[in-house]
Amino acid sequence: MKDNLNKQESEALRAIRNFLMNKGKFPTIRELKDELEYKSSRSAHLLINQLIKKGILRKKNAGGFQIRDINKDGLLHAHTVNVPLVGEIACGAPILAQENIEATIAVSTKLAFPPNKYFILRAKGNSMNEKGINNGDLVLIRQQATANNGEMIVALIDDEATIKEYHHQGSAIVLKPRSTEKTHQPIILSRDFNIQGIVITTIPKF
Repeated sequence: MKDNLNKQESEALRAIRNFLMNKGKFPTIRELKDELEYKSSRSAHLLINQLIKKGILRKKNAGGFQIRDINKDGLLHAHTVNVPLVGEIACGAPILAQENIEATIAVSTKLAFPPNKYFILRAKGNSMNEKGINNGDLVLIRQQATANNGEMIVALIDDEATIKEYHHQGSAIVLKPRSTEKTHQPIILSRDFNIQGIVITTIPKF
């Protein structure tokens, strides 16, 4: 069991989580200092070290950090499940490869029903903004390899994840954008792609 976090550690963890969700990257020591309104970067650096010591932060092999648990006390709250937040998809790596996971987020079991598995993806671009998915939004995905016509899916095409509306027409698969920007065009495929999951909901930024 992880040690409970004190007030300063909880505030630092909350600031790191908010920075990660809103700006898509882990804050530098200076940025964390500014977020916490500290006068000295040393205080922010000490908090980072304390969170590493308590097992909340872990250094990634590729550089930077991974948040192992963003609950304020380092424990899973009742009626929630921890869902991995996936960042940039490494070329050739599975979508849930360790190097892609930035953090875990506690999500209500009213949205993420066990025993199904879920992940959270940061959307890129505005190809689905008519469906309420905008650039930078966090999207809750239920892992599964199949989908019904009209469902929004995460498809892995040439090692890149994309969110589109799924349509199966005869021998062809059509992935349709739903965007106010009409430059986005449908993607027509045979079966040379993988469905990673279907969209459950967007998660508001904090």
